[in-house]
Amino acid sequence: MGEDDDFYLRYYTGHKGKFGHEFLEFEFLGEGRMRYANNSNYKNDTMIRKEAYVSQAVIKELRRIIEEAEILREDDNNWPAPDRVGRQELEIILGKDHISFTTSKIGSMADVQRCKDQDGLRVFYYLVQDLKCFVYSLIALHFRIKPV
Repeated sequence: MGEDDDFYLRYYTGHKGKFGHEFLEFEFLGEGRMRYANNSNYKNDTMIRKEAYVSQAVIKELRRIIEEAEILREDDNNWPAPDRVGRQELEIILGKDHISFTTSKIGSMADVQRCKDQDGLRVFYYLVQDLKCFVYSLIALHFRIKPV
């Protein structure tokens, strides 16, 4: 895939419970715009919203992570449907490929192993872990480092 191909990534996980609508969401657009939102009403926490522009090197690394995971070959038809525990959504546009997955929250590999499509859900599970780690690192680096 060329670097000039379309690129979009959005991930959402959340639920509605006794503390209201709690969620984590992040989004990347091809030109480098990154948006992040984390809403938890636990102990009256407030919503965290961050927005920044990242370099094309970051977008290139996201593309690499997605391509190596081979998530574009998967299908969510046999994955658990969202339920009262929560939902996850992953949407990716990479060149001419466009996927949009919706499934329940996955707490551990035990949840993956109970699924009809263990292999596909495992790919999703590990990709989401990688993406969340990457995003948390970007947010921490961008918003917590004080200039000298």
